[in-house]
Amino acid sequence: MKNFSMTSGIARRRIPALTATLGLGLGGPASAQAWPARPVQWIVPFPPGGVTDILARITGQWLAARLGQPVIIENRPGAGGRVGTEAVVRAAPDGHTLLLAGAFNTINTAIFGNIGFDFAQDLAPVAGLMRTFYVVVTHPSLPVRSLAELIAYARANPGRLNMASGGNGSPHQIAGEQFKMMTGIDLTHVPYRGSGPALNDMVAGHAQVMFDNLTSALPFIRDGKLRALAVSSPARSPLLPDLPSAAETVPGYEPAGWVGVCAPKSTPPEIISRLNALINAALQDAAFAARLTELGGTAMLVTPAELGRVIAADTERYRQIVAFAAIRPD
Repeated sequence: MKNFSMTSGIARRRIPALTATLGLGLGGPASAQAWPARPVQWIVPFPPGGVTDILARITGQWLAARLGQPVIIENRPGAGGRVGTEAVVRAAPDGHTLLLAGAFNTINTAIFGNIGFDFAQDLAPVAGLMRTFYVVVTHPSLPVRSLAELIAYARANPGRLNMASGGNGSPHQIAGEQFKMMTGIDLTHVPYRGSGPALNDMVAGHAQVMFDNLTSALPFIRDGKLRALAVSSPARSPLLPDLPSAAETVPGYEPAGWVGVCAPKSTPPEIISRLNALINAALQDAAFAARLTELGGTAMLVTPAELGRVIAADTERYRQIVAFAAIRPD
């Protein structure tokens, strides 16, 4: 069985602040020298209030204080992130339009193929922001208290456990399908219109298993309405320090989401380098890193080239999972 770990060494090491890059404006193309000449529009392809939206807003404040121009967050939800992504693909490549990108983009590519643009080819990677992790939760009535017991129970009752997710092709389903692929168990996927409705049905006992974002499930876990079995992070989470990592039971099972920044293709490299340096400086700031922990993630310090390699590797990994689960567009 292949190791489908999404953990990358490049996300774990610290990148020195690029002080030389922060001094951009002394050379290079005139367009890069003048940047930013007006407010920067940062498109978040999801509704306000979620983790990605909060992350963009705190990062936008950091950037605005150092760029001398406002960073305006614009929420453009729709089609699992495709609406907002396409808006940035079509935008002028002058550094004044950015995309809050993430694993959802590579999942869309794996599921939908040609959607009018090529995420990997039509956008320029800028920087990583955060890696996010999942937690395996069950309804308390299920007679399992560990990941090993869940696997054993599922093998003894093939197809009888409902696996809730936030929708067909959602990251929750992908994490669950990867678990099924690596353990050989049979769970019945039940898609909902978002994580909230799925969690509500989990609490009601209509579904028994879910691979949810850690921050979304945490209140239900703390209230005893759901039982947490394991986290998908390589190490134990500071939010649930007593909970084991899933990889302790299923070696190599470390599914993770990621959130980062992309810009329209052909954005001047000087602008991309400056943004990357500013964002990586934020990720190494103790107060900023503490906010990431509160959001259930860890800093993702990468260069633009490394982010490009993450995108390519993710796309291939998700294609394998999509093929295994026979996921089709709605």
